[in-house]
Amino acid sequence: MKKRKIIIGVTGASGSVYAKLLISKIQEHKDELEQVAFLISENAKKVWEHELKEEINIPDFFTQYNKNDFGSPIASGSSDFDSMIICPCSMGTLGRISAGISDDLLLRAADVMLKEKRQLILIPRETPFSLIHLRNMTNLAEAGATIIPAIPSFYSNPANIEELAMTVVDRVLSHIGFETDSYSWGTEGKFD
Repeated sequence: MKKRKIIIGVTGASGSVYAKLLISKIQEHKDELEQVAFLISENAKKVWEHELKEEINIPDFFTQYNKNDFGSPIASGSSDFDSMIICPCSMGTLGRISAGISDDLLLRAADVMLKEKRQLILIPRETPFSLIHLRNMTNLAEAGATIIPAIPSFYSNPANIEELAMTVVDRVLSHIGFETDSYSWGTEGKFD
């Protein structure tokens, strides 16, 4: 089986818990991965520290890139990365990707994924959505991106914030082809 190459981007939207859980779950699939490229914005670092009261810990097997490193493999369609996940994805980032702006490496990598018809998954965390947000999401969906808003589900009766956030992370992982042990609707019988 071919090992996968993925890109994880973290931007400054609220919802650092989603990124932390995603990073943790990706580590569990290390044997299925050839490479994980990692990008984090300066705002994301500040939000992470504010929300989680800790500094970000990036796994050793992740390759972290600087936002201005346009010589990196993820800046080119000739590299064969399978998927890119931006979690959480700020509306500013989403809007710039929608407009085709590629003035940093995260935006360029997202642009590459779209132009090469590869998997780009965006996890926006915002409420309410403005008409501009909705139009940008529609534009990106029409261009081939998958939008998975950070809207958790409650079917599994999550016991804490992490379990609640995992309902979103598991959907993301399932979308890129990883098996998860997440709750599956309809497996516990029917409602009366």
